[in-house]
Amino acid sequence: MKITTKQAHFSSPLYLESGRILEPYTIAYETYGEINEDKSNVILVCHALSGSHHAAGTYEDEKKAGWWDGLIGEGKAVDTSKYFVICSNVLGSCFGTTGPMSDNYPSHQPFRLKFPVVTIKDMVRAQMHLLSHLGIYRLKAIIGGSMGGMQALQFAVDYPNLAEHIISMAATYATRPWTIAFNKVAVEAIRSDPRFEDGNYEKDAFKEDGLSGLAIGRIAGHISYLSPKSMDKKFDRNYVNTDGLFELFGRYEVERYMEYNTANFSRHFDPLSYLYIVKAINTFSLSRGYDSLHDAISRIKSNVHLFSFSSDYLFFPEEMEHIYKMMKRNEQSCSYIDVESDYGHDAFLVEIDKFEDDIISILGDENEK
Repeated sequence: MKITTKQAHFSSPLYLESGRILEPYTIAYETYGEINEDKSNVILVCHALSGSHHAAGTYEDEKKAGWWDGLIGEGKAVDTSKYFVICSNVLGSCFGTTGPMSDNYPSHQPFRLKFPVVTIKDMVRAQMHLLSHLGIYRLKAIIGGSMGGMQALQFAVDYPNLAEHIISMAATYATRPWTIAFNKVAVEAIRSDPRFEDGNYEKDAFKEDGLSGLAIGRIAGHISYLSPKSMDKKFDRNYVNTDGLFELFGRYEVERYMEYNTANFSRHFDPLSYLYIVKAINTFSLSRGYDSLHDAISRIKSNVHLFSFSSDYLFFPEEMEHIYKMMKRNEQSCSYIDVESDYGHDAFLVEIDKFEDDIISILGDENEK
């Protein structure tokens, strides 16, 4: 599957929920498959906090495939031989879409902390501009997990006539204090790192050595993405062979794993982008801008399909079930599956075999697998 990153440039103003205006701005995106004549086969995929527009396939110089490659591609649940799939990088990110380290036009200096706070609603509005730019006004489906699932739900509420199906996984109707507390660890770790320089660091300053504050904060994130059972299975109580048990800083395998993965992450993800996206997650609430959550949910006209994961300790199954019960009381079209999993929040990325048949069924291809 041939893939290329594309960019759409917008000179018209983007009015943000905060009252600020972003102008001009750029959105990076990828597409997979071919659009049909009446444009009825379009699926929009929304990414999570650390994701990007690169959802599937592999570039020539790349060893690791896109973050949802197991779900998207020819012959897979989101079959690119049938569907035209779009995935765009969200506002505030660091992978090609306008964010805090982009030039603050008309100057050639980065926004840094002058970049406006963006919300999930803003991310969705920007993607609506992209769809319009591509001449697409109706979608077969919108699919996303975690922050991507938040976006899918926000689309359903704000643009009721856009998508036939909304598929939201491992998400919520509003970010709760438990999750905000996990995010606080990352925020403070980044801000307190002297090399962060109150956001005044140079572009690519951490490409070689990473930022310790971001790496430490990411450890808290990793803990919230997994579960006790998945950690037991992956690491048990194994100790690093080269470390002495009675050395003060000797490590268990789980500690080494956290160090290695978070250090790598801090080399390629911009810390300001991390702060801005975490803020968007923390402020997420479907009810904001409406009289109540019930009022917001009542606007939905799409067929909504909710997936939670039994061991998710970031967004608990009861949060998705709450949306389901509200929609059923309203006699709106909604299904809900709590996927049995020991993996934790990240199950939507790694245990695709547990829900891919459901995706095929939702999209209408259950007789073709």
